Amino acid sequence: MKSYLPISMILALGLSACERNQITEEQLTEDVILVKQSMGQTLGYSKTSGVTILQESGFAFKDLNKNGELDVYEDWRLPVEERAKDLASKISKEQIAGLMLYSSHQSIPANPQGFGAGTYGGKPISESGMPTSSISDQQKQFLQEDNLRHVLITRVESPRIAAEWNNNVQAFVEGLGFGIPANNSSDPRHSPVASTEYNAGAGGTISMWPESLGMAATFDPALVQRFGEIASEEYRALGISTALSPQIDLGTEPRWNRIKGTFGEDSKLAADLARAYVDGFQTSSGDAEITGGWGFHSVNAMVKHWPSGGPEEGGRDGHFAYGKFAVYPGNNFAEHLVPFTEGAFKLNGPTGKATAVMPYYTISFGQDKNGESVANGYSKYLITDLLRGEYGYEGVVCTDWGVTGDERENVNTFAGKPWGMETATIAERHFKVLMAGGDQFGGNNDKVPVLEAFEMMEKEMGEEAARVRMEQSAVRLLRNIFNAGLFENPYLDPSVTEQKVGNAQFMEEGYTAQVKSVVLLKNEAQALPIKERKKVFIPQRYLPSTVNWWGMKSEAKWIDPVNLEIAAKYFDVVKTAAEADFSLVFVESPESGTGYDLADREKGGNGYVPISLQYSPYKAELARDQSLAAGDPVLDPEVTNRSYKNKSVETANYQDLVTILETKKAMGDKPVFVVIKAANPMVMAEFESEVQGIFFHFGVQDQVIFDLVSGKYEPSALLPIQLPASMATVETQLEDTAHDMEVHVDAAGNAYDFTFGLNWSGVIQDERVAKYKRK
Repeated sequence: MKSYLPISMILALGLSACERNQITEEQLTEDVILVKQSMGQTLGYSKTSGVTILQESGFAFKDLNKNGELDVYEDWRLPVEERAKDLASKISKEQIAGLMLYSSHQSIPANPQGFGAGTYGGKPISESGMPTSSISDQQKQFLQEDNLRHVLITRVESPRIAAEWNNNVQAFVEGLGFGIPANNSSDPRHSPVASTEYNAGAGGTISMWPESLGMAATFDPALVQRFGEIASEEYRALGISTALSPQIDLGTEPRWNRIKGTFGEDSKLAADLARAYVDGFQTSSGDAEITGGWGFHSVNAMVKHWPSGGPEEGGRDGHFAYGKFAVYPGNNFAEHLVPFTEGAFKLNGPTGKATAVMPYYTISFGQDKNGESVANGYSKYLITDLLRGEYGYEGVVCTDWGVTGDERENVNTFAGKPWGMETATIAERHFKVLMAGGDQFGGNNDKVPVLEAFEMMEKEMGEEAARVRMEQSAVRLLRNIFNAGLFENPYLDPSVTEQKVGNAQFMEEGYTAQVKSVVLLKNEAQALPIKERKKVFIPQRYLPSTVNWWGMKSEAKWIDPVNLEIAAKYFDVVKTAAEADFSLVFVESPESGTGYDLADREKGGNGYVPISLQYSPYKAELARDQSLAAGDPVLDPEVTNRSYKNKSVETANYQDLVTILETKKAMGDKPVFVVIKAANPMVMAEFESEVQGIFFHFGVQDQVIFDLVSGKYEPSALLPIQLPASMATVETQLEDTAHDMEVHVDAAGNAYDFTFGLNWSGVIQDERVAKYKRK
């Protein structure tokens, strides 16, 4: 931790601050100046913003509001809380409203049309003649007119362009009002690109790591913390200071399509990994630290989704009205809080707690002790009484994206998600969030409904009390910007960004983590590894035509499932089973849809259908007669039962099962190994006994699999979820209950249960299993 002599001590030593503090200037970029101090913070400012440097007692400070005086919030020597309260007291209602906005998804540069579209001087970027790091017209609008300071970044052209865009944005907002910096953020962006080759010593656009469920499969909190440390350095080099992660919902409902983003179904493991993740992201050390573990490597962690979005009824997701209810038939609501209360809110590191929380879209059915049936972000019980009251949480609470927007014509349309507040106005929804204890509105670039909500607050509470409440949120929001050091220096050196993001060391550590995330489920007669250069048959994979969340339809086609050039560096790739010594069949877990079928609704049904985790057609004979929750007052008021009992569903990728079985038939007695990329748990009984080996992973580079198959590395991962014996056990398990399925037992007698995994010697029995296996 850096420490500086206070003025009183300097005077006591008979030395002036000027004699002790050396101030120098250097040019970071053409427009950005760095002011470096031997005893104080480095300051960065843009020559275009109008900001000047003040000197007091021999120290330099940025005059952010350009009043010629050193304000409390401009004084980096003071505690963050004091600075945040000072600034919150100075800014207008309009500026507080802007702080409460969290932008819609922003690409750099903006897309010319469709999702994330934007213009530059009224033209698409390709026609504007402007650099791709320019600020779009729409971004200038919400930064200046709406006072927005929290920007969600998605795709970036390159690390350098991201850094240049950051500098442009920071210079732009530095020249406005009180000079409040932009707090840019990101959803997880370190997923591996499967077909990309890894070469030691080579870099990439960003380091590639396992998905969260793959991280969980390592059962290694130290590895997860190291990921956070590396990812936070890369984020800050891109200009990102808030992570919309980790997702620490418990994955107790195996059909939920977001289970891959969780740390699995076990609350103890999830809590340990959540704690490690947040510590890694938020903690700065050494020269990067400012104070209290915060500094220029720190990234605020927004944990999601309070109080867990995992127990979705029937596995349907809350992004849509058909999945608006989380249910608790096992009365395990408290268990779902554990990753928050015992993990993200009880850090080992000095930052103490995750600085932000995002409630999920869902209505936590029957859990609101005030009797309301509203989405989590609208619930005063869940936010004020439970989160803030019982658990003493004083960080930012930000709604999930689009909570205050309107629905559209069908319950399966991707649009606004105002569950429980469907008949309210947009302004009334903002008011409801604020009165529930929330601070920020995800996906809203417009200050108008926030200001309308303020007016409602003033009528209900009185102007003075309403102002106190507004400032309370402003302090929370500003605190996170101060902690990251952005008020002192939000600027980047693009050449340093290029060197840091995706550097060789970070790439190597990410690759090693991927290797550790792949579970070996089966290895009959220890047929693996295959160390000799043998002939391998890799059948093509059929991709069916599917429709994604935004209604875009893909074309059906056959593809090579992996990069065959990589495969050829390990084995001789042949075109037929007859030529091969062994076969690798690459498939993905069953994909049967989202649990709702508009065609069924149009034919007079309720629209609800099963979600299947098996390849073969499935009929839900054991489903509930009556759903636990139902209701949409706008779109489907007559649907009071969302049961799908005795309805059937087919899996879009049934051909994966056919390919496995046909390959086995063609190979005869020669070994067949299946490699499964899993988005969910799945039923293994349809093919397990027919094959000699099974790898199970959640997204890795192709090369990882070949390194494992060839024995370069030994598998070490464990299952962070149960793999069900059948769809009967999936259908009868309880959405909120972990470890409650009958699991698949393979031909060797191994149960595919939580903590199971093989290495080359057999079943893994190590300290991880001893620590986490259910007693």
